Amino acid sequence: MQSLTVRALQERLAQPGTPPVILDVREGWELEISRLAGTLDIPMNEIPGRLDEIDRARTVVVMCRSGGRSRNVAQFLVRQGYSPVANLAGGILAWGERIDPSLRPY
Repeated sequence: MQSLTVRALQERLAQPGTPPVILDVREGWELEISRLAGTLDIPMNEIPGRLDEIDRARTVVVMCRSGGRSRNVAQFLVRQGYSPVANLAGGILAWGERIDPSLRPY
């Protein structure tokens, strides 16, 4: 499992080709406050029962609020045979600080 900065993810999303799956593991109430478009939203505690929704053929970038929950989920996905998997360092907070200041921090 690797760690990916928000700048690196932004650059990756701008490249041609198949984008990574951005798996947002935050709760619904968190998504109502601040979210990225185009994410696959599965709360952390639902991941084991919803693995079939996560495309194994694509890179998976896991995100949360600040990077802790997503790191745990990314490690879990690696143990389940997903590869490549990356944790978005700093999560939605870092994205808001460095990429899109219109996102509301919480």
